[in-house]
Amino acid sequence: MCVELLTYADLGARLDISREAARSLARRRRLPRSRSEDGKALVSVDLAALRYTPRPRKGRRADPVDASMARIEAIKIEAFKAEIARLEDVATAYRAVFERERDRADRLAVELQQAIAETMAANAWAARLDDEVRALRNDRRPGGTIAGHAARRLGHLAAAIVKADRAACR
Repeated sequence: MCVELLTYADLGARLDISREAARSLARRRRLPRSRSEDGKALVSVDLAALRYTPRPRKGRRADPVDASMARIEAIKIEAFKAEIARLEDVATAYRAVFERERDRADRLAVELQQAIAETMAANAWAARLDDEVRALRNDRRPGGTIAGHAARRLGHLAAAIVKADRAACR
């Protein structure tokens, strides 16, 4: 029987356990302890008589509540992923509708600009015709007949109509 004085760290190294496990073992076996000069605890131990074999570590068993919470969270995550995919599909569909309506609005804006140009040409043509009619009614030159003058003005009026019609078609 060879008794040795070892620190908890040395005892742990000899038995291949941690320092805390060596301290716990010394307490359980009621091994005699003393203090060294530097203040460290020393344990008197006969390693041949100790016959210590460390137990294999048991893996902690999972808590059933934690396991069920993990399953619930996994199910929620899958549900959220499905919802995200559905919302992305809806957003894609709305984007397509938006693009179609924007193209339609662009076409309508072009048509509106064309209608405005045609309306302005028609208003100019109506004003010109109004001036021609007013001139026919009020313009009597001395020495000329009303019928001759009217025929001449009618020719000008027909030319103005053709010119305005050509301008409106462009």
